[in-house]
Amino acid sequence: MIIGASASRRTMRLSPEVSRILYLRNLPYKISAEELYDIFGKYGSVRQIRKGNGPRTNGTAFVVYDDIYDAKNALDHLSGFNVAGRYLVVLYYNPTRLNKRSNLDKEQQELDRVKAALNMNQ
Repeated sequence: MIIGASASRRTMRLSPEVSRILYLRNLPYKISAEELYDIFGKYGSVRQIRKGNGPRTNGTAFVVYDDIYDAKNALDHLSGFNVAGRYLVVLYYNPTRLNKRSNLDKEQQELDRVKAALNMNQ
């Protein structure tokens, strides 16, 4: 009995960091959502693409796949892919990593406040 490719990949164990949501960095500022759909749609059904448009988010985007294996395949093939002279950085979206940074900033602010209250500033 021959197992199909899709059945065999479903039994493959994925690392806990793998997600259906990919975070993209180093995008050309003028790339359109349609161009991103063309690039990332080759690796599976894309549910949504959100492109950053503010000063801090320009050049970034989120790509949400319907299937986690399609997201993994896209990351494997498109990380480092050259688009308009820029090499894509493709990562799995990890909200805990973003929250950790936010929590560190809050903890530093609290520490600075306590130091100021106790006149411990150097």
